[in-house]
Amino acid sequence: MTTQPSKARLPTWAIILTAGLIVGMAMGLRQVMGLYLKPMTTELDIGREPFSNAMAIANLVWGIGAVVAGAIADKYGAGRVIVSCALATSVGLYLMYTAQSPMELYLSGVLLGIGVCGTGVTALVGAVGRLVVPEKRTAAIASLGMAGGIGGFVAFPYAHVLIEWLGWQTSLLVLAMTAALMIPLAWPLSGKPVTQQSSAKPQSLREAFDEAFAYPSFWLLTAGFFVCGFHVAFYSVHLPAFVADKGLDPSVGVWALMAVGIANIIGTYLAGQSARFVQKRIGLSVIYFMRCFVFLGLLFLPINGPVVITLSAMLGLFWLSTVPLTSGLVATFFGTTWMSMLFGFVFLSHQVGSFAGLWLAGRLYDMTNSYDAMWWISIGFGLFAAAVHWPIQERPVPRLAGSSPVLG
Repeated sequence: MTTQPSKARLPTWAIILTAGLIVGMAMGLRQVMGLYLKPMTTELDIGREPFSNAMAIANLVWGIGAVVAGAIADKYGAGRVIVSCALATSVGLYLMYTAQSPMELYLSGVLLGIGVCGTGVTALVGAVGRLVVPEKRTAAIASLGMAGGIGGFVAFPYAHVLIEWLGWQTSLLVLAMTAALMIPLAWPLSGKPVTQQSSAKPQSLREAFDEAFAYPSFWLLTAGFFVCGFHVAFYSVHLPAFVADKGLDPSVGVWALMAVGIANIIGTYLAGQSARFVQKRIGLSVIYFMRCFVFLGLLFLPINGPVVITLSAMLGLFWLSTVPLTSGLVATFFGTTWMSMLFGFVFLSHQVGSFAGLWLAGRLYDMTNSYDAMWWISIGFGLFAAAVHWPIQERPVPRLAGSSPVLG
């Protein structure tokens, strides 16, 4: 006997589209926070470290919450997770609007982290991954990464215009109301997930963790995803300030991050398709290696608008393209029964990396008034990630070897 989702009458494409809309809004709102670094820290007369730490806390809470949100979504469905986390996002943005001190910023960061842990990619990869046959799973999950890129492409000009017209503070109120639009979108994703049937023995939550923790390739994947978080959080939050420090118009930072979003759509699509021809571990090694050239460019090329936008577009090709390949490897290893939860654990490493990148960037900048050290550290981590993905064994665990899972 299988448990059918309450919204099974909806076609697969409609559920994936709805999940993509939620991810696009959640990731878009997350990515625009860098636009508030300079005006907010200037008006509140605080250094960049407190704001950067608030975003670091948000990323760390996101990672911790992703494991819990993923487990709940895997067992009970994503609907209730989306509703509660969308509300947390709205409240977090409101608290940022009222913040007058670093401590209030940190509280806002906690709520923003809770918010995105249930509305971002991590909580929804399982819901989407269970809808399609294994051969199409990586491409289907890639659609969520593409949605995140589209969300950033829309959110950056949206937030920039709001800041210009209403001021940074009032614009946060509008963003809080925007986040609330995710609540009605939870309906198509509500209801218990489809139970997978195969010749493999069903697993409990504890058994799933024990199996994953005993699998060396899982730890290599987890270590590599730390670097992704380090790169992405540092770049997205600090690039607008880096651009302003170089004497460029603030719009250059907006256009550069929009270029990341546009290129991310292309890169994530190509990553999803590449899994049919090239092993996912190899694709991930290439992605991290290629990021190093962007950081080298920001160290040695003349910094002007075209250079920053071009380099950002290059980085965008290797941005969220890690998500379908990383989550696809989790499904390859362990199947999809606890996919959101196990990917949530891998993502926790990503968010520890995000926390480290944001904290270190704020600290080093306040000490040196330069981001040069961060670019060199980012290069070193890129080389490390390219190396640790190479020896991954891209095959199912013994429990699944020889079984043929099907959607029940």
